Amino acid sequence: MSRSNTAHSYGSVAKTFHWLTALLIITVIPLGIIANDMGYDTSEQLARKFLLFSLHKTVGVTIFFVALARIIWAISQPKPNGLHPERKAETWLAETIHWLLYGSLVMAPLAGWIHHAATTGFAPIWWPFGQSLPFVNKNETTAELFSALHLIFSRVMVVSILLHVAGALKHVVIDKDGTLSRMWFGKSSAVETTGGHSNVLPIASALVAWAAAIAIGVAAGVFSAGAHDDHEHAHDDTHGTAILETIASDWTVQSGEIAITVDQGGSKITGSFAEWTAAITFDPETGLGNTEVTIVVPSLTLGSLSGQAMGADYFNAEAFPAAVFKADITPSGDSHVATGTLRIRDIEMPIEMPFTLSTEGEVTTMQAVLTLDRQDYAIGSGLQDEQTLKFAVGVELNLSATQN
Repeated sequence: MSRSNTAHSYGSVAKTFHWLTALLIITVIPLGIIANDMGYDTSEQLARKFLLFSLHKTVGVTIFFVALARIIWAISQPKPNGLHPERKAETWLAETIHWLLYGSLVMAPLAGWIHHAATTGFAPIWWPFGQSLPFVNKNETTAELFSALHLIFSRVMVVSILLHVAGALKHVVIDKDGTLSRMWFGKSSAVETTGGHSNVLPIASALVAWAAAIAIGVAAGVFSAGAHDDHEHAHDDTHGTAILETIASDWTVQSGEIAITVDQGGSKITGSFAEWTAAITFDPETGLGNTEVTIVVPSLTLGSLSGQAMGADYFNAEAFPAAVFKADITPSGDSHVATGTLRIRDIEMPIEMPFTLSTEGEVTTMQAVLTLDRQDYAIGSGLQDEQTLKFAVGVELNLSATQN
């Protein structure tokens, strides 16, 4: 069997590309559907979802490169003549579907790859390319846009595949013309015909179909923020108001941030709590004092992990909406140390947190870096190894305050 195409038959390379693509597609689509529909309320569920999404993305990137190679090969080869050149409408439809398939096999995985690269927090792609792409920054708007495009192009691909299969079955069952045998290995039973191919009209038709699909997506609200993202999580400000309204302090916090960094699948993801307050008693002369920091757990933004982090196996924010750090402050050489307890969920652990102070005018700035073990607070207790989520969680505190 020749590797190259002729005017009457496909070569072994084209046939290999065709069936390899088919195998990859029937693998990637179920993986994506199952992973997307799978819950992540428990650590075990998250680990399975994480694995399936990594498989889906890795196969998707494979499809992207296989499709590019297939298109380059197809362009360099003659295309076998149609078996029914006299059927103008049928030929046009078949060619249009082919172009829709070619385009979708490139655009759907590429859009998914860009969405992945723009997202903070993700199941990693297992190809050794890294998790980023040139010119693609971590950006929620970009991630939302390409997530929607990935969905639309995937739907176009599925519809095109169904039409392609329906056409193949028609040739086998009704026409009995050997079309399918031309794409299978071995000798073709198809008769030889004459007549070339016109690509201009089918390509134009395919472009119109893609534009229509995007327009339908816009009308359906697919491009609306959060319309297709199961990982985003809505924050209810009433939690914060109820928790923080009773706090009083000898110092007034002017600005600050409480940030955490987790390592998910080898990727570091940093987020912060939008709502918290600190009741501070501190004498700059003696370096002695105490503090009570109250953090509104549901105010955490942690990339695509925000919703997962609120679940029962993690912060369990519905049952325990506040985390509290209480400590006495003492001088320690050129710096200070806050010694006390940190309560997360219903677990309270002893904490010793060194920090530095600097004063400029009336404003005193505090900085601290701390590492916690998520296991101490039963965070992700179902994830007993660090393959999916590392045990160590980095905490960074920065605040500026003035004395009342």
